[in-house]
Amino acid sequence: MNRCRYNELEPRGGLKLTQAQTFDPRSIANLILDMADDEGYNITPLALQKLLYFAHGLYLIRHNAPLVSGCFEAWQNGPVHPLVYKCFKSSGRLPIRTRAKKKDIRTGQEFDIDLVEDVHARRIVRSIVSNYGHMNPWQLVQISHAEDSPWDVVVNKAKTSIALGLRISDTTTKDFFKNQKVSISSEPPKNAPEEDSPFAA
Repeated sequence: MNRCRYNELEPRGGLKLTQAQTFDPRSIANLILDMADDEGYNITPLALQKLLYFAHGLYLIRHNAPLVSGCFEAWQNGPVHPLVYKCFKSSGRLPIRTRAKKKDIRTGQEFDIDLVEDVHARRIVRSIVSNYGHMNPWQLVQISHAEDSPWDVVVNKAKTSIALGLRISDTTTKDFFKNQKVSISSEPPKNAPEEDSPFAA
């Protein structure tokens, strides 16, 4: 069993931000995929969602601001950003070979999404990819499902109260993400999930 803490991945060096920037989640997803390609890692949509959420959580802790706009939701296999899910769901269980694009809603024309140049965002994404990109999707799901993780807190709360869309707020992420400890197994079981899906209504 491997044990890890998210905050062990916090970049060293004491970088300070005067004003943290929030990014389009698709641009950060593309950055994760580009950096994973550089490392030789194949990233499926299921794995991408977890890496994106881990980067978002670490950025929140480090800079007290969200890395990406929009909301993550608690789906069956961990946190999911619905906009990013829509961009890559066609890859199914296979490694992603494309990049997210923007679409003009009036014309339907697609455009490339601007690259992320911000050094602080890039450092955090690099840290997450370097430390987690080699893991299989099942290991990433286990991390996101750990007891008292933001996902776990939201799912358990929904059992006793109304939870709008099972959203994982940035406050919940900050409160429960930093000290989360998890144990993970190296090999997935035969019935391990390979794709994300929302909870059935």
